[in-house]
Amino acid sequence: MSWIRRNLKIVLPVAALALVGVAVLAFGVFGVHTLFIDDKVDEDGPLFDSGVAAAAAPIETPTTELEVVETPVASPVAEAPVVTQAPVVTEAPAPQIVTLAQGTFIPRGRYSGEGTAVVLNDGSEQRFVRFESFSTDNGPDLRVYLSASDANGDSGAFDDDFIDLGVLKGNIGDQNYEIPPDVDLSVYDTVVVWCVRFSTPFTAADLA
Repeated sequence: MSWIRRNLKIVLPVAALALVGVAVLAFGVFGVHTLFIDDKVDEDGPLFDSGVAAAAAPIETPTTELEVVETPVASPVAEAPVVTQAPVVTEAPAPQIVTLAQGTFIPRGRYSGEGTAVVLNDGSEQRFVRFESFSTDNGPDLRVYLSASDANGDSGAFDDDFIDLGVLKGNIGDQNYEIPPDVDLSVYDTVVVWCVRFSTPFTAADLA
């Protein structure tokens, strides 16, 4: 202690630098502050390139009616009006949103997880996975993966064979992620929230 008192000019700057280093590691590298802050989102259903949205009302198909056309004639003798049928307009059926697969989120390890994951399609090759009534713990560097591993399988296997759908938009709330058209959902049939920084899953759901 006497040495410390005699060398305060050295000890104090060193202690201050150590505290700064700890703060940088805690907040800048490990992101511990994210554990205490919720990121809430509330996205509507996905909008497909076809123009149909998951929450859109059904489109009514126009009906074809007969039109009565009176054709003038030069003869003084009155004739009955000629009835002709209006041309039939054929339109492609309106796109319909269907659910291809769905699953329930389960907690992984010491992290929470609840809600539903649904895979939506409009009849084209475009697909979205949508989180509904979703919540999990927050954390640093969270991403959404489609993994070949089962939801309650080995924690370290989720990033062995996976498709990265992007950064988790929020740890609470409804949200959408587009699935690349070449992804085989019979192989990558588990959606997982993965913490890249600590190589650990937060929550996962099997899609079936």
